[in-house]
Amino acid sequence: MRKNSVWLILGGMLLAAGTVPVAEVAMYGNTPSHNMVSDEKDLPTKFDAETGLNILWSAELGSQSYAGPVVADGRVYVGTNNERLYNPELKGDRGNVMAFDIETGKLIWQSAHAKLPAGRVNDWPLQGVCSTPAIQDGVVYYTSNRAEIIAADAEGFTDGENDGPFKDETASGPMDEDIIWKLDMIAELDVFPHNLAAGSPLIVDGILYVITGQGVDEGHVNIPSPLSPSFLAIDVKTGKVVWEGVEPSPDVLHGSWSNPSYGVMGGKAQVVFPGGDGWLYSYEPKTGKLIWKFDLNPKDSKWVLGGSGTRNNIISTAVIHKDRVYLGVGQDPEHGESGGHFYAIDGTMTGDVSDKATVWHVGGDDFHRTMSTASIHDGLLYIADLSGFVY
Repeated sequence: MRKNSVWLILGGMLLAAGTVPVAEVAMYGNTPSHNMVSDEKDLPTKFDAETGLNILWSAELGSQSYAGPVVADGRVYVGTNNERLYNPELKGDRGNVMAFDIETGKLIWQSAHAKLPAGRVNDWPLQGVCSTPAIQDGVVYYTSNRAEIIAADAEGFTDGENDGPFKDETASGPMDEDIIWKLDMIAELDVFPHNLAAGSPLIVDGILYVITGQGVDEGHVNIPSPLSPSFLAIDVKTGKVVWEGVEPSPDVLHGSWSNPSYGVMGGKAQVVFPGGDGWLYSYEPKTGKLIWKFDLNPKDSKWVLGGSGTRNNIISTAVIHKDRVYLGVGQDPEHGESGGHFYAIDGTMTGDVSDKATVWHVGGDDFHRTMSTASIHDGLLYIADLSGFVY
């Protein structure tokens, strides 16, 4: 596989593609000519005129795919649902993580987690696994649709071994997932995920950080388990909880669907968690001691059921760059477009820094709700909003 390739999801397909789009090459029919604008060598001869991609291989996914792809150690990992039905014995709506061979696109193994019995309040139909896996030292970590933190062998059962301590997989064929350990956040921590637990794990210095999915009930009013954690720090080797962050849980507006970030600001290591209450929290990574918190909504903002209010959730992931944190707010896209906010926050302070840590801010008529995570390059910050604008 050439190094200058990209992996992406289009229309239920995982594509391995070269980095040169059709528009950048001179073509005759559907093959590249010898007079190319690009200096790339050994390009494939198969091009897709509709997508503009030079396709190396493609592999079918489920009908919806939101997580990944992630490339590690010769495999490409994607979260999806079970509609492709690679294993006919594992029927029905399930949450799948699929591992494909990086050279050929062949499926190596997959998970296939059954849906939670409570239905859409905890596990929305056909969403599959929406957690982007983290891979380290031959182990794949992700949050399943059943609100379980999973540590799985990157080889699956292809090696013929059942790695433990977890040994109770419901399927253990050569193309099935081999779970090393799992933490059931519902059974063990009374977490109540709203619609779906979708947090993508972050691993730093032997600790896995994740947002639990903690949320409101089906009526969107009560929080069934207000003392359960919104944030977790977990030992990557054992699956044991190192510390819990419960600050947002009693005040979650809707659900908790974002992801943690790590950085060093003001000379201090910090892990930051966007909370389901619209606040951003920073903790000492090893101890869970709160360093600072910041309200990403104006003081006069109001949460209104159905999204017509002015207070927003945090769905995007915080970006840390040079002692600052960059993050915007939004809502479930079914709630529609409205005013949002985007902040650059000084990450070197302590305590409740809502009134003093804003470096700059855009909002109201100048910026709409967002689920987009910012990108920073050459001194410029790029962000998109739900109304279809890129800034």
